[in-house]
Amino acid sequence: MDLDQLHTFLEIVRLKSFSKAAQTCFRTQPAISAQVRQLEQELGAALFERLGTRIALTPAGRILADYAEQILALRRQAQDSIHELERAPRGELVIAANEATCIYVLPKVFSEYKGQFPNVQLSVDRSYGARVVEAVMNNQADFGVTQLPVEEKRLQVVTVHGDEIRLMAPSGHPLASREAVVCQDLPPFPLLLPKTGATRAKLNIWLEPVEEELQVSMELDSTEMLKRFVLAGLGLGFVAVSHCREEVEAGKLATLPLAPEPLLRRVGLIYRKDKALSKAALGFIQVMLEHAAASGITENGLRMRPASDGRP
Repeated sequence: MDLDQLHTFLEIVRLKSFSKAAQTCFRTQPAISAQVRQLEQELGAALFERLGTRIALTPAGRILADYAEQILALRRQAQDSIHELERAPRGELVIAANEATCIYVLPKVFSEYKGQFPNVQLSVDRSYGARVVEAVMNNQADFGVTQLPVEEKRLQVVTVHGDEIRLMAPSGHPLASREAVVCQDLPPFPLLLPKTGATRAKLNIWLEPVEEELQVSMELDSTEMLKRFVLAGLGLGFVAVSHCREEVEAGKLATLPLAPEPLLRRVGLIYRKDKALSKAALGFIQVMLEHAAASGITENGLRMRPASDGRP
């Protein structure tokens, strides 16, 4: 039993004629009769009674007619829903990202996206580092937002955010008034470092000349916790400029560039190259790119204009 057979059957019922149904279905009458015979053989019951030149439905035919109407109505509803999906996408997108990205990068993106695609549900898979890549590769997330570089060749990578990692100190700290710091300035002070990740790897390289002299008091996996502990005087930390802008502008924290070269970070949107992208997914990519352009992010992740960090 297929949809075409049901359509033909209902045309016969509607017109009460095999010959007229053959015309509306653009088939010959023998072809129409063959379709009805196939249905009757499959169901094991006669569908029509031939009363001279007239036809009438059998009890089995009346039952099939009711279900056939429902089946074809559901087919039309499915087609309408799919067509509507192109006009007003809906469904769910899952984005994997770490806590700081969720707090400082994604809110504006999500707000802009929901304004354009109000029927799409956005869900966040809070992940860290390699776990973001893993979530995308395993199809647990549609997109990931993570620090670059990402080496997985099966992923499309688009730079969407650029930032600078700086030393973070309470506003009254002896180093707070410096224009910049070198690694040799830090051994006298307790340090709060990221537990893992790309930033920690870059800091390890920068701190290598004084590695044996450092006082690492804590290793943390939360930017918010790191800021709170620095504010409490438990040590100096390292943070992306955009992640502590409010505290710096309020005069609670100071950030100092790392010398001799600034420590830059790039954040990218990642998604599988082989995954078919819905209109909702393509819209998310577009909003991310527009947000990056509005923020002045270039292809290499650097800003085309300086980012204010609240310092004079």
